[in-house]
Amino acid sequence: MFKALVLEADSGEPRPVVRELEDDALPAGDVTVAVAYSGLNFKDAMVLTNRGNLVRSYPHVPGIDLAGTVEASDHPDFQPGDEVLLNGWRVGEHHWGGLAGKARVRGEWLQHLPAGMSMQHAMAVGTAGLAAMLGLLALEDHDLAPSAQVLVTGASGGVGSLATALAAASGRYVTAVTGRPQNEIYLRGLGAHQVLDRSELDGPPERPLEDQRWAGCIDPVGGQTLAHSLAQMRYGAAVAAVGLAGGAKLSTTLLPFLLRGVSLLGIDSAACPMERRRQAWQRLASDLSHDRLQSLFRVASLAEVPELANELIQGSIRGRVVVDPGA
Repeated sequence: MFKALVLEADSGEPRPVVRELEDDALPAGDVTVAVAYSGLNFKDAMVLTNRGNLVRSYPHVPGIDLAGTVEASDHPDFQPGDEVLLNGWRVGEHHWGGLAGKARVRGEWLQHLPAGMSMQHAMAVGTAGLAAMLGLLALEDHDLAPSAQVLVTGASGGVGSLATALAAASGRYVTAVTGRPQNEIYLRGLGAHQVLDRSELDGPPERPLEDQRWAGCIDPVGGQTLAHSLAQMRYGAAVAAVGLAGGAKLSTTLLPFLLRGVSLLGIDSAACPMERRRQAWQRLASDLSHDRLQSLFRVASLAEVPELANELIQGSIRGRVVVDPGA
């Protein structure tokens, strides 16, 4: 028996309930994992609040992240006792996910826990941290200088907080943008050199090209914030778009791309090849200090997740939520 947060739709709109389940309730897969921790991501919050039509089959266990210990395996790369993690692969959407005491998944979706990283810290990083690191790696592939000025939008959220910490840890001068000025001390603690109010990037830019300010940008917001960022990038700069919390519509012109040579780099952590994932996770394990990680997250039980999902949708959660299914 194990506890799981189950979305049930027997009486109309899906609702989350904590249940005790037997192992035979788990879906097909060649590796069974005893889940130590999962994470609460924006996509999980959408599933739990019935937004986006991401789940079509019920009952369903959400959770796009998990970290735990292999309990049983028919996959040659994993043995019982191995510490593993999983991000993405439509787990938590098309396949039961990590908000449970156990998960059964395909071995090709798993990777071994990086050396020097605990399972709790892996889920404090989670898909949000993977996306943030993939964005930073993309900027570095685009020749971002070691001391470059980098803009991070949505900096109080999960991806933004981790992007701020990672860019600062790599030596860049970070400008963090937040809609909650009360988080300035928190963001400076993550390494931000400057904190801007979100109002500076709200609404359409006044001109298609504005003053050149930043050499790189990690943007988990999209929408008008992305349009503003593009208009203010320096010549030859790049923007890594790693999320669309502010919307998928982009009102801009070709001028940033044609006259300043700005590159727009799309980041999709769900579709990222395993080799790139491993590279990103090794950097996450080496770049984020224990003390900095501790300030990035809080731990919650399965019973607390539905209310926290509503807060996440409303944009009122700072940093990351790690879920302990045994709590």
